[in-house]
Amino acid sequence: MKNWVMVSLISLLLISCAAEDGASSKTTELPPLTTMAELGEVLFHDKNLSLNRTQSCATCHNPDNGFIDDRLNNASRHNIAAPGSLGDDGISIGDRNAPSAGYAAFSREFKLGTRSRVASQKTSNISDYDGYLEGQFWDGRAATLAEQAGGPPLNLGEMAMPSKASVVERIKENTRYVEAFETLYTIDIFDSVDVAYTAMTQAIEKFEETTTFYPFSSKYDRSLTGEYTYDPLGKAKPGKTLLLGSDSTCAACHQKHELGNKGEIFTGFEYHNIGVPENVALREINNVNGPDLGLFNNPAVNGDETQKGKFKVPTLRNIAVTAPYMHNGIFNELETVIKFYQHTKTRALNRPDTAGNENNPETNLPWAEPEIDMNIEHDILGKNQNNFDDDEVEQIVCFLMSLTDQRYEHLLDPAKVQDCGL
Repeated sequence: MKNWVMVSLISLLLISCAAEDGASSKTTELPPLTTMAELGEVLFHDKNLSLNRTQSCATCHNPDNGFIDDRLNNASRHNIAAPGSLGDDGISIGDRNAPSAGYAAFSREFKLGTRSRVASQKTSNISDYDGYLEGQFWDGRAATLAEQAGGPPLNLGEMAMPSKASVVERIKENTRYVEAFETLYTIDIFDSVDVAYTAMTQAIEKFEETTTFYPFSSKYDRSLTGEYTYDPLGKAKPGKTLLLGSDSTCAACHQKHELGNKGEIFTGFEYHNIGVPENVALREINNVNGPDLGLFNNPAVNGDETQKGKFKVPTLRNIAVTAPYMHNGIFNELETVIKFYQHTKTRALNRPDTAGNENNPETNLPWAEPEIDMNIEHDILGKNQNNFDDDEVEQIVCFLMSLTDQRYEHLLDPAKVQDCGL
């Protein structure tokens, strides 16, 4: 009897374990990926596409935080995201601030061309832009989103894969990927490493072209449809006039359409040198030597010396939640950025700084010299002599906060939101 009971118990236990294993395998089964965008989304989040399986596209472009790299590392200051990203090797730290991937789909193929200024800027005698436009990365070296997506996996300081073939092998480890690639592209897609790798980048591009990246859902957007009304006594409404009006030159580079356009990106994707200082603190951490020449490093400009120090103008959308700022992440606060622009204006006009703006407010030291002191846009920066007082700076920051997509509004400082009347 005892033996029979023991055998029965063991049998029940085995049946139970088998049932649990079966249930587990069923819960891990995932539906097929039926569109390139769906495939691109899972690839965007897949850490297996980095050498040590620790880093994905989403690591440096976190969808939960404005599509920036919100991680802290040794280069971070004051508990704000680091100006340079930590690589898959856990050691390397980059020399540029990872730009937000939000709204990047509106930056089309890199080209040489012209762009017409909006009417308010023409009344300020700011001429149309003539030069390089659009593209991806701070220097436009990737002509398209797909080309950009192909860069980080092979960058030794980022995802660090040794070759396209090694990335494709990682893709082939996943049967769901294999099925999707063969269905969405061709059955023999994996016969060519280059073709398969390009297919991966195209899928990620399709994902970045979805409204996940550009919902146009900020308070500013909702004000255009009547869903939101700026408080007439709040600070954001006058801030909008200050930023986009003819009394400043901000809109010359940060406004693509006339006021009221529902598709405003708040950048014309131009390239400029505004005299940003070297981020010495970052360089002390990552041991990078020599200046960052920006657009000049893009092979497409063919060694044109007049492009040294120029970087792509970023969108202002979600700017209040995507610190640090500038191509090298040298500034942590929006107030500092606005005051830096005032410093560049006084420098362009060749006059002493105005009272209250002599020093960098984050360091309380004089503003450092430009990293690249040639090709600075003195003509635009010094086009008018208006200077914002501290109240006006605060109003501009409040308007910039209203450009935050609804999904990120919880990341804003509640006290600031209340003070702005938002």
